[in-house]
Amino acid sequence: PDAAHEFWRKSLAAAARGERAVLGAWDGKTLAGTVTLLLDCPPNQPHRAEIAKLMTRLDYRGKGIATGLMRAAEELAVKKGRTLLVLDTASEEGAGGLYEKLDFSLTGEIPDYALKPHGGLTGTLIYW
Repeated sequence: PDAAHEFWRKSLAAAARGERAVLGAWDGKTLAGTVTLLLDCPPNQPHRAEIAKLMTRLDYRGKGIATGLMRAAEELAVKKGRTLLVLDTASEEGAGGLYEKLDFSLTGEIPDYALKPHGGLTGTLIYW
C-alpha cells in the first residue's frame, strides 16, 4: 500500500504539471479503471505520447472499461497534437490481445524486462 500510494502521489503531481494525463472510469464512487497518457517526451519527439498503467478492477473486466479508457486517451493525445502512441505490456498475463483488438501493432518482445507482482521476471511486448 505504501508503494502504491507513493506511485499515485507522484503520478498526480506530474499530471498537475502537465507532464501526463491520468484518466479514470468511475461507476458512482467506485474507480473502475485508469489509464495514463505520458506527455513529457524529449524535444525531438513532440509528436509522441506513451500509454501507461492501463488498469481495470477485476470485478469490472470484460465490460468495456479498458477499451473506453484507451479511446479517451487516444482522443486526448490527438487534442494534444500527438500522432504516435506507444505502449508496452507484460508478455505473461498482459493486455496484448486488447491492444491488438484496438489496432495497435506489435513491434517485438524484450525478455525479462520487468518484475511480476508476485516475483520473477516477465518479458514485455512493445506496441505502437
